[in-house]
Amino acid sequence: MSTTTVRVPPGERAIDDHAVPGVSDGDGDGGVWRVRVAIVGTGFSGLGMAIRLQQAGIEDYVVLERADDVGGTWRDNTYPGAACDVPSHLYSFSFAPNPNWTRTFSRQAEIETYLRECAERHRVSSHVLYGHEVTDARWVEDERRWHVSTSRGRVVAEVLVAGMGPLTEPSIPPLPGLDRFQGTVFHSARWDHQHDLAGERVAVIGTGASAIQLVPQIQPLVGELQLYQRTAPWIVPRSDRPITAAERLLYRHLPLAQRAVRSGIYWWLELRALGMTRHPRLMKVAELAAKLHLRRQVADPELRAKLTPSYTIGCKRVLISNDYHPALTRENANVITESIDEVRDHSIVTADGIEHEVDTIIFGTGFHVTDAPYAKLVRGADGRTLEETWNGSMEAYLGTTVAGFPNLFIMIGPNTGLGHTSMTIMIEAHLEYVLDALRTMDEAGLATVDVRPEVQASYNDEVQSAMRHTVWNRGGCASWYVDANGRNSTLWPSFTFRFRERTRRFRLEDYSVRSRVAAPAAD
Repeated sequence: MSTTTVRVPPGERAIDDHAVPGVSDGDGDGGVWRVRVAIVGTGFSGLGMAIRLQQAGIEDYVVLERADDVGGTWRDNTYPGAACDVPSHLYSFSFAPNPNWTRTFSRQAEIETYLRECAERHRVSSHVLYGHEVTDARWVEDERRWHVSTSRGRVVAEVLVAGMGPLTEPSIPPLPGLDRFQGTVFHSARWDHQHDLAGERVAVIGTGASAIQLVPQIQPLVGELQLYQRTAPWIVPRSDRPITAAERLLYRHLPLAQRAVRSGIYWWLELRALGMTRHPRLMKVAELAAKLHLRRQVADPELRAKLTPSYTIGCKRVLISNDYHPALTRENANVITESIDEVRDHSIVTADGIEHEVDTIIFGTGFHVTDAPYAKLVRGADGRTLEETWNGSMEAYLGTTVAGFPNLFIMIGPNTGLGHTSMTIMIEAHLEYVLDALRTMDEAGLATVDVRPEVQASYNDEVQSAMRHTVWNRGGCASWYVDANGRNSTLWPSFTFRFRERTRRFRLEDYSVRSRVAAPAAD
């Protein structure tokens, strides 16, 4: 990897990444990276931030990546059938369009390639420090800097951008006896490609977005597929098709055409927010479509009853698939709705007392979202971590700044998730907000910005008030949207254009600020 050029105060020095493992916890002479902005993660959020900094002429930054390549969740999730459930033209940066998408809904490998090409094309790769897993990040008040410790060294930064994303750390339920299982166990996000499933008795636990993609892929291979379903998901048809060579040629030579397609997709999907956030009764139309889809694909009334949800569509994530239900009608597939009592050496025992012989267990049980692991690592001005500050319920102003954590910007943080459209819209809104914050700090000569507690509290009261009218709070389901305190701290309860309006300008009046210390005058 090439050396990153960074701005270094007099008397301090930057170092090449190859020297990082030998860095001490001392000052600049020990080889500490000192930058204006430290970004954590190279998924859409982290790479997007780096690209927008480059485009704004700001090159004084590093990106900390624990893996050996960029891509975030699209690098890590390589399970069979992994693909996006948002149309390709909208699941990409508006400032880095991709005219070469081959399908209307992109597969994992193509999205990973897109992110890698974005990093190269926009010259951010040389700023990435690979193999640097963040182990601690704390605000040092005397220096007015973030001190970030990684597995290979230390970074001191004026501004910290947390771009780890919510779908990062796999969640595995604490099943009794799991530690004594003698077969193979892995999570969908950590797929074991060396393990051959052919002819095996395979248990898939969970029925979320990953499970419904991988189940149809492995069902023809395995001897027996056991799907352990706690709650049936609502599934609507997947309108996926190849994008023709003529279309790709048009997009390459007439970018305006692709922008028009993107805009049309955006506004079509934005309409779905009406049912989810304003008028849950409108979801009956989508519910009818999902029931017809299920009826066409599953003839057996007993199996169809198992696969029919009992809550309002949209209350949990709505999934799209054309092959999930048909896979469950095959002779080697068994949908098990009884809860799991325990795992034994070579089996799973359900609440009805039946023991199911199993060779491999695959968890499709999602991620730590409301209990984001990064919250344990980030310490603010009073020494408390984000986890301690949040006390079970994430909260931020505009989903990005947290009172008591100066110069920290969380990408797609609390209450920025979506149930109806692409997360890239929210990511880009945050990117522009952070850029405007940096510009504002420069123009006003500010060293720190820290959101006022009363501003944060008022904003979150507003969000939670709006949440009461949404399908997520009134749809009769339990979901990962809701935290341990019973609060929906993950989703945005309105249209995305409303959020973009709120983040269009960094309002200095919402923040407590401190000016930079002027250098002493020369004699």
